[in-house]
Amino acid sequence: MKVEVHSLCVGQPRPFNGAELSAIGKLPVDGPANIRSFGIEGDMVADTRAHGGPDMAVHLYPRDHYGWWRGQLGPHPLLDSANAFGENIVASGIDETIVAIGDRFRLGTALLEISQPRQPCWKIEHQFGTKGMVAKIITSHRCGWYFRVLEEGIWQPGDVLEQVDTGHSEWPVARLFAKLYDKAHKANPQELREIAALDRLCELWRSKVRTAMQP
Repeated sequence: MKVEVHSLCVGQPRPFNGAELSAIGKLPVDGPANIRSFGIEGDMVADTRAHGGPDMAVHLYPRDHYGWWRGQLGPHPLLDSANAFGENIVASGIDETIVAIGDRFRLGTALLEISQPRQPCWKIEHQFGTKGMVAKIITSHRCGWYFRVLEEGIWQPGDVLEQVDTGHSEWPVARLFAKLYDKAHKANPQELREIAALDRLCELWRSKVRTAMQP
C-alpha cells in the first residue's frame, strides 16, 4: 500500500481554553522534516500526562473523513484547513478499516509502526466549537491513530507513506477502537484476551485491558 501524503504538520502549545494550553493547532512543514523517536521535529504537546511519548509520536487522521464530517457539521471552516484534527500526517487513501495495529510504514527514510488508536477528548469539540463530536467519533470509529518511530529519518515533500510490514491483521484499528469504546460493539472475554496479547499494541492500552479483565 502506498498512500499520498499532502503534508506533515507541527505545532507548539498555545492558549486554547482559558489557562489551558494545546498544540492541536498545527501548520504544514515548509520543506523536509526530521522524524525523531519523540515525533516530528518542531512538534510539541502541552499536556504530557495524556499526550506525547514514544507510543504517540506521530498522529494520522484520515483526510478522507473530512467529507463525512461536512455531512455531520455542515460547511465548517476548519474542514477547509490542512489539519483540523491536530494530525501530523495529512494523507488520503487510508483509514482505520484497512490498517491494523502493528502495521509498519516507511515515511521518507523513517520507519513507523501503528501503536494505538487515538482516544478522542474534549479538545476536539472545543477546537470546532461543537458538542457531540466525541460521541460521533466513538460510534463511527473514525478515530485516527498514532505511530511509534522505529527508525528515525527524513521526510521530503512528495514522499509517500508506504506499508512495508503487516502487524496484527486480525485487529484493524477500527475494530480495536470499537471493541474498547463503542458500547454497541463491546469486547467479549475472548476478545479482551486477544487484545491484551497484541505485542505491538502500546503497553498502556494492554494494561487497561488487563485491568478490565479482572473479576
